[in-house]
Amino acid sequence: MRISKLKLFVLVLMSAIGIWASGTVLVIFYTLNQQLPLCPTGSYWGIRLDCGYVLSSSYSMVFGVPLELLALVYFLVNVGMVYVIAFGSEHASQTTLQVLFAWRFIGVAIVPYLVFVELFLLHAICVYCTIMHVAILADFAVVSYLLFFGKDSLWGKDEAELTEVKAHAN
Repeated sequence: MRISKLKLFVLVLMSAIGIWASGTVLVIFYTLNQQLPLCPTGSYWGIRLDCGYVLSSSYSMVFGVPLELLALVYFLVNVGMVYVIAFGSEHASQTTLQVLFAWRFIGVAIVPYLVFVELFLLHAICVYCTIMHVAILADFAVVSYLLFFGKDSLWGKDEAELTEVKAHAN
């Protein structure tokens, strides 16, 4: 494996959360036509907390495709690229990390628009959408850190792994 287990875990975690959130919305809301669990309704500070309202709005689709399907694809592509970074050749890993940064930048660029739509146009928030937004932002922060703070930040050993290696050496 080309990167540490901890870094692989961190890179996959946010995508896994995004896959769960987008998959839950696709299956329960769009396929089964049921209310989403863990999505309370109410109004706080003039903002409505209502997943069904947000997901039923005209803003929830792009050319007839639910945004959650696009989010699911986004997070699945993330996981595929992380796999290449972890297990691919040195060249493939380096190139894929740069592509992953650009891919995640696209996600980060879209989040402010989606938050604007929820807060200022719909005056409503969807818990699952917010989970996906946070996952996208955290993804971008992690990849930015790994890409811009040198080779050791991604390819080097974690402190815990170094301690473990030293312990086995003695």
